[in-house]
Amino acid sequence: MNVPRGDGRLSHDLLPGEKGPQDACGVFGVWAPGEEVAKLTYFGLYALQHRGQESAGIAVSNGSQILVFKDMGLVSQVFDETSLGSLTGHIAVGHARYSTTGASVWENAQPTFRATAQGSIALGHNGNLVNTAELAELVASLPQGPGRATKVAATNDTDLVTALLAGQVDAEGNPLSVEQAATKVLPQVKGAFSLVFMDEHTLYAARDLQGIRPLVLGRLERGWVVASETAALDICGASFVREIEPGELIAIDENGLRTSRFAEAAPKGCVFEYVYLARPDTDIAGRNVYLSRVEMGRRLAKEAPVEADLVIPTPESGTPAAVGYAEASGIPYGSGLVKNSYVGRTFIQPSQTIRQLGIRLKLNPLKEVIRGKRLVVVDDSIVRGNTQRALVRMLREAGAAEVHVRISSPPVKWPCFFGIDFATRAELIANGMTVDEIGTSLGADSLAYISLDAMVEATAIPKDNLCRACFDGVYPMDLPDPELLGKQLLETELAGGADAADALRRP
Repeated sequence: MNVPRGDGRLSHDLLPGEKGPQDACGVFGVWAPGEEVAKLTYFGLYALQHRGQESAGIAVSNGSQILVFKDMGLVSQVFDETSLGSLTGHIAVGHARYSTTGASVWENAQPTFRATAQGSIALGHNGNLVNTAELAELVASLPQGPGRATKVAATNDTDLVTALLAGQVDAEGNPLSVEQAATKVLPQVKGAFSLVFMDEHTLYAARDLQGIRPLVLGRLERGWVVASETAALDICGASFVREIEPGELIAIDENGLRTSRFAEAAPKGCVFEYVYLARPDTDIAGRNVYLSRVEMGRRLAKEAPVEADLVIPTPESGTPAAVGYAEASGIPYGSGLVKNSYVGRTFIQPSQTIRQLGIRLKLNPLKEVIRGKRLVVVDDSIVRGNTQRALVRMLREAGAAEVHVRISSPPVKWPCFFGIDFATRAELIANGMTVDEIGTSLGADSLAYISLDAMVEATAIPKDNLCRACFDGVYPMDLPDPELLGKQLLETELAGGADAADALRRP
């Protein structure tokens, strides 16, 4: 059952300035009899908060029923001791959401929940699907009964997958188990997905055949954990076992762990996880993210040297690369900007005066450090350019003699359809402008990006095993027509309760 939290529909993030690239979600699951699985999941989601700040939820099974508690807001805002104490059981699935399909509303918060003919299912999803229209048609064709998707309030691709898993039948019309349904449904799902789901007795995890989004397996003394990042294993005391393989489905129950394949692996992990999305203390495909970012900074210094007095990062995302740039260039590293750690999410609308200050709500310059200095300012990426433009202006007002901007990823020129909410292509500053023109637009004395090859080499992952589409436009799979892509695909038509297929069917 789904339990909304009273009046809990919190406001959206109102932080002024540019919204950076956002990931779809963080997922976490645990099977651990005798443990407080809701609290383990809470802390796992706490470690994954950077992957999604719009809503959070936890589903728990006690062996006879599944209870779901979810709401809008940060993990620490949604849950307290009372709510966690009500979620008792031995299996849990958790989710922290940033919306890439469907609006940021309570109905789209996860885990999603569906009744089945044999019980129920709760599911959390990190990623983004590209055949949502096709899946909607499949949902609409399900037989009447559990899993029927008419008049649903949710408008995201995750709910479609949950409905398909809940409503599968065999040739004689007999309902399939969740595990049987997964082996049938997952080969039909296209795009990026790292799924953690459960029925009353079993925890499941699955990863798309290209492994675009990370998903790892960990071991507790009395159970198992699956999570988006290894950092979430660390916080709950689980030891890293291995990654969930691309195209793999695992199931964990009282008989232990079993694994099967629904597709052959064709690895194309997202390179932007190494650039920005993942925590620096996470390992992906055997490579530490922090070390990758430091190496990007080293290579950037060799490709784009400049005479300067001080290297400073844009905190916190630019810090590792700035460390590497300073190390390779021999220019001293320093802290020229102070970040307000508590301003990541505010529910108070700023006044017009404060809004015009923009980035100052988040960052403030150390004038005594930067006055009269030639600065190298290192950041991980530029999307629209609004943040960097405000930053350069702020540094000049604080007395910087020169401001040289260095970016530890190539220009972002293409949208992502696999779980990162970039701007539209028309909004991307690198689309249609040269690097020098971008630098002039930002007000910088110079601007340089790392090359694609140098960035990839810094990850120590083979280039052909990485999705680089946002940088080079080479997508790892065929995409449908543009009108069948986009965050609002299911939004308008389904708001009144229409069938998904009717909403999407072409004339």
